[in-house]
Amino acid sequence: MKKCLFVPIILLLSLSLTAQQIPSVVGKGKAIDPYKYTTVKKASYQKAAVSSAHPLASEVGALIMKQGGNAFDAAIATQLALAVVYPAAGNLGGGGFLLARKKDGELIGLDYREAAPANASRDMYLDEQGNARISLSQNGHLASGIPGTVAGLFATLPYAKLSFARLVQPAIDLAEKGFIITEREAISLNSTRESFIRYNTKPTAFVKNEKWKAGDTLIQKELAGTLKRMQKEGAQGFYGGETAKLIIEEMQRGKGIISLEDLKNYTAKLREPIRFTYRGHQIISFSPPSSGGILIAQMMKMIEKFPVNSYGFQTAKSVQLMIEAERRAYADRAEHLGDPDFWQVPVDSLISESYLSRRMLDYQPDKAGISSQIKAGTIAQSEETTHLSIIDAQGNLVSVTTTLNGGYGSRTVVGGAGFLLNNEMDDFSVKPGVPNMYGALGGEANAIVPGKRMLSSMTPTLVIQNGKPYLTIGTPGGTTIPTSVFQALVNLIDFKMDLDNAINKPKFHHQWMPDEVTIEKDFLPETKKQLEAMGYKMKERSPIGRTEGIRILTNGKREAVADKRGDDSVAGF
Repeated sequence: MKKCLFVPIILLLSLSLTAQQIPSVVGKGKAIDPYKYTTVKKASYQKAAVSSAHPLASEVGALIMKQGGNAFDAAIATQLALAVVYPAAGNLGGGGFLLARKKDGELIGLDYREAAPANASRDMYLDEQGNARISLSQNGHLASGIPGTVAGLFATLPYAKLSFARLVQPAIDLAEKGFIITEREAISLNSTRESFIRYNTKPTAFVKNEKWKAGDTLIQKELAGTLKRMQKEGAQGFYGGETAKLIIEEMQRGKGIISLEDLKNYTAKLREPIRFTYRGHQIISFSPPSSGGILIAQMMKMIEKFPVNSYGFQTAKSVQLMIEAERRAYADRAEHLGDPDFWQVPVDSLISESYLSRRMLDYQPDKAGISSQIKAGTIAQSEETTHLSIIDAQGNLVSVTTTLNGGYGSRTVVGGAGFLLNNEMDDFSVKPGVPNMYGALGGEANAIVPGKRMLSSMTPTLVIQNGKPYLTIGTPGGTTIPTSVFQALVNLIDFKMDLDNAINKPKFHHQWMPDEVTIEKDFLPETKKQLEAMGYKMKERSPIGRTEGIRILTNGKREAVADKRGDDSVAGF
């Protein structure tokens, strides 16, 4: 598979329609009413379905398919809508991964992960004494990598059926006319107010004199302007012209390092997906620079030889086995995984049967492992994110995970352009042994290099059953993403749950370091007590992830589920 993706300029520009020629579907009393909408957590649809982090974005994606678009059209339109209605993670200034299986069986892995600017350097976040200055890698202008989302949208366009001008129009309307925010969104905006004030050089739409409350209308005129430039000029409307000028001016005001050349040179890339089998199911997930596909392959293959179903759901026996698989996989992540264009990642070895069997030789039932004694395997060398799942009427499967990294990314909005920049530089190994904001450790494989893409946990995943499309699934959640997908798949395949329960049952997480098991508050108390008796340190935390899934039932219907943990919602027809 080719590494770089070049899209014909005529297709990129997509200028066949102007905004004036495109009828608006967004507005009071129209097909999508941004002032009156409801959240739908689960539903079955006959032909097509979308599950995403916001009801309006899911409605946009479903309507695009109803009007003749396919799953790729819906993926583009839904991401654009999320950039407006879900500013904490939906984005133009971030990046992501698209994984798809076309109806003819062709697999597509599209990498539009952010990259380090040309002026980035290995020790750029260290002070004179060599101490890590994590605040600089997590907040403000210097924390941002080169945005990849827009390049990813246009790289998706060749697989779509409709013009970009048409696909972006709902997002323009949502930004220009505004939409009412939910209680969760109001709380989120209010809690981030001081950061918005601190890290911005110009006023933003996210800050007003009084507190936000549910039912308020969020209008983003500057963001609408950026979307209109993209509608008129294609990708050049973001990576060049007025928008690029605004990005560079923002960098100069805030002492950031993204340059015009960085924007001009960024490209999306095609990656070969990770493929493996688990109990007769073909699992397809994303390869490096995502760690997600390798991690779920490792975790699932490590437990496959054990009779997990007979252990029972969330018993001490099944949870302990899964924890120990998670521990070993994340130890490998810290040592072996990085951008394959800069680091030789031993993919085949890491997911081989023989290697994974050796990794579990020191597993002891009823006794907690110790992370300091469990290192990465030896190989002969050669939390804010959002996910959307889509299945269309033709059977195309699309799984997309995108991110700004932390909630609202770097908290920096590009003045005059209205979109937030990411803080993905923190996903590099700032210094060996120093954890990032999610507590993940890294080393040489994930060191900062100009042009390099930082290691990710995003895990967009597809499942094929009996040779037929079956499931598209994924979640946000930083380093908890692979373990959340892992547990949802085990819930479906081993414990025979429906999709609703597979997604919404309580989750747990272990990532090698720190050596603790984090659990949701509704995790079974008796299981927690038994695991503590084995020697595990158990720590309750906030909800883990927001999983979006759609599967095709035996009757052909699309069973769509949106996670209970947020404003996530499904739509379809």
